[in-house]
Amino acid sequence: MNNEQMALYKSQDIIFVFSAVIFNILVSVVYVSTKLDLTALLQISGLIIISLIVPFTIALRGYMKKEAEKKIIISNMVVLLYLFLELVLDYILKIPFREIMAIHVPYIIIFYAAEFSMMSVSFHINRKAGFVVAITFCILIGCLAYLYLG
Repeated sequence: MNNEQMALYKSQDIIFVFSAVIFNILVSVVYVSTKLDLTALLQISGLIIISLIVPFTIALRGYMKKEAEKKIIISNMVVLLYLFLELVLDYILKIPFREIMAIHVPYIIIFYAAEFSMMSVSFHINRKAGFVVAITFCILIGCLAYLYLG
């Protein structure tokens, strides 16, 4: 790889890690907003989460263009699958899917698959990036516990 290709590959890494961190922080905000009944903040956070389709797609395109390892490409696709699922269920169909067990359970599985995909790719990029994403995931879990137990 020449320097220009390496810089482009690194930019995909930065986009991916930054998007993963923003995702985890915003999902944490969604959980706290739900608990505190802050509807406006909940809606804004949700829309920003959905807009992360753009940077994750840019990262995927870059990884595919540079023929990255299959696990990186598949992991990025899992994240995008979750984001598109969220878009369809919450913003297009607008159904109360969280109350329908047959939809909610697969949704949760895909959510955590996306989370672990983000951590996996981030650790593959480098340890520090992986720990940053993992820490924001722990914050997310803390906010989830606050939502249900707090």
